[in-house]
Amino acid sequence: MKFVVSSTELLSHLTVVSRVISSKNTLPILDNFLFKLEGNNLEITASDLETTLTTLLKLENVTEGGSVAVPYRLLIDTLKEFPEQPLTFDINSDTLAITVSTETGQFNIIGQPADDFPVKSEIDEASKVSIQMPVDSLYLGITKTLFAAADDEMRPVMNGIFFQLTPECATFVASDAHKLVRYKRLDVKHDEERSFILPKKPATLLKNILPKETGKVLVEFDKKNAHFTLPNYTMVCRLVEGTYPNYNSVIPVNNPNEMTIDRVEFYNSLRRVAPFANQASNLVKLSLTGNQLMVSAQDLDFSISAYERAKCNYEGEEMEIGFKSSFLIEILSNLSTSDIKLSLSDPSRAGLLFPATRDNDDEDVLMLIMPMMVGA
Repeated sequence: MKFVVSSTELLSHLTVVSRVISSKNTLPILDNFLFKLEGNNLEITASDLETTLTTLLKLENVTEGGSVAVPYRLLIDTLKEFPEQPLTFDINSDTLAITVSTETGQFNIIGQPADDFPVKSEIDEASKVSIQMPVDSLYLGITKTLFAAADDEMRPVMNGIFFQLTPECATFVASDAHKLVRYKRLDVKHDEERSFILPKKPATLLKNILPKETGKVLVEFDKKNAHFTLPNYTMVCRLVEGTYPNYNSVIPVNNPNEMTIDRVEFYNSLRRVAPFANQASNLVKLSLTGNQLMVSAQDLDFSISAYERAKCNYEGEEMEIGFKSSFLIEILSNLSTSDIKLSLSDPSRAGLLFPATRDNDDEDVLMLIMPMMVGA
């Protein structure tokens, strides 16, 4: 097995797939990349058993094919120190000795048998659901929701993004019971209603990969696994088992009190006032009256307090409602429009935040935040 490859191009692909590798692998072979060379295609795979990520490099100078498992940490740490240059890999198929040659030096590594590397999970053809969607649609669906996913060992179904396909749209949902995001893509549709729950780790991997890709992504899934095929990467992952809660039931439908405000101004006010909140509760109070919002916080234990007034467009009854500042700041940072709307019914029910105007007719964003007792 012998080939020549660009040092920077190889490092770029290895850096992406290495994010799959766990720091505490149960199998020593998982601390390796799987190199598989067929024709002029070098396929590089990394896995943690739950998720397997594969990338493909097109090579021009190939002498012979083969496969070998290569220690990931040693290879990446070495490649980081190389300037851009061609590297010659020569692997002895009998001894698995790997020689990496440059113009000025030689580096020797011992590989592992490729047969020891776990075989990636396959999608069941009989129950497979397939859909193609624009890369941007999948990327935005993940980035707009991932931050709201839970990390709850007692309720594993909440520890991921819920993908729901219908003839009308594709819906991405994430919630940790304190906040919820529902993101709809009206340009992605499926003939039948189908759904799955994508775990946080593969969702994070896709979030990092998708900005570098163009065109469309093929998504295939069954009851246990999902398969994502992109131009330069392929990922298969195990899905979260179980039934996702009925998220629509927690979204209040009658919200007569509505505030429209500049998102950045609101965000900056919260950032300035939040440090004065009680560290245990992180409570900030929003007082709405006329066309004015007052953001306030206090910590009686340390005799500190702060408030700021901001102009807004408010229609509804005078109200004082409390929210956890870190959650509200996080939601505002994941809304991208200049103006946002906050819809409320009463201080004991969830508040809804969404863009005041749509920048994209193909998307529908709704973010929900649960209130806190003002006296907390």
